[in-house]
Amino acid sequence: MRTSETKNFHREGAKDAKKDTYFLKAFHQVGEILIQKIQDFPSRSSCLRGFILVVLSVFFLSGCSFFNEKPQPRLVVFVGVDISGSFLKGKYFDDAIDFLSNYLYAHLNGLGGLEVPNAVFVGSIGGARPGQPKAFFPIETFQNKSVAEIAAKLHEIFPKTKIDPWTDYNAFFEQVTEVVKDRKMVLKPISVVMLSDGELDIPTNGHRNDYHGINLYPMEMLSRNITVRLFYTSPEVGKKWEDLVPRRRVKVWTQDAVVMATWKDPKIFLPDTPIEKQDKFFNWLKDNADFNPRMKRVE
Repeated sequence: MRTSETKNFHREGAKDAKKDTYFLKAFHQVGEILIQKIQDFPSRSSCLRGFILVVLSVFFLSGCSFFNEKPQPRLVVFVGVDISGSFLKGKYFDDAIDFLSNYLYAHLNGLGGLEVPNAVFVGSIGGARPGQPKAFFPIETFQNKSVAEIAAKLHEIFPKTKIDPWTDYNAFFEQVTEVVKDRKMVLKPISVVMLSDGELDIPTNGHRNDYHGINLYPMEMLSRNITVRLFYTSPEVGKKWEDLVPRRRVKVWTQDAVVMATWKDPKIFLPDTPIEKQDKFFNWLKDNADFNPRMKRVE
């Protein structure tokens, strides 16, 4: 079901691109016709005719730079890494860091048609105490670096010797909200990527495993397009995030750890091949990590 939805999504995108091309061609043709008609105006209207010709010539025949300019990146990406004992000491932490290194590099360089972000913020989820704010490392920390250099930086930021006792998702979401507002990024598309098992450490509503207590509402009014992506969880926990976490606008996408680990399958991430040529990996990212889920209202 998800595969078919993804193919339809990419097919619709290709159709939209063709429509834009047809529109621009028609736009130019209309401009040329208007200019030709204006040239036939009576001579007594020469001043007005000349003025209109100059305006239309600049607008239509200069290549319509307004339409042809490459759009500036708009996507804002937040990455939260779970460094609690349960995830950091688990079997998938190193794989998650390796994945994130390739994921960031591919997006920052727009490889395989992946969306280049306007901003990236990377930090940990939780801390030494509930509600503790943590630092976000900005996009400049990872730009102009190789995959290996990004990986080294991530291991420096998240050493396996430093364990946070708490995984506080609500505090993380509140901090995301504050950064978006402070940086005046409201209304931009937002992707919140979390590398975590999704298990709750902080009791909510007096219960340890009450997923209804996860609070996404501070992020509801930040953007019309905001997605929380939970990677390296389990099928059971992932379903709880999708079915029980209250939300209205925020979309939730989860991916199981066993599925995430397949990114480095030699049939997907080709050995002895530069990352710039890893087209199968980029398609895997679009279908399994960057998939655009439907909006689902949960009260």
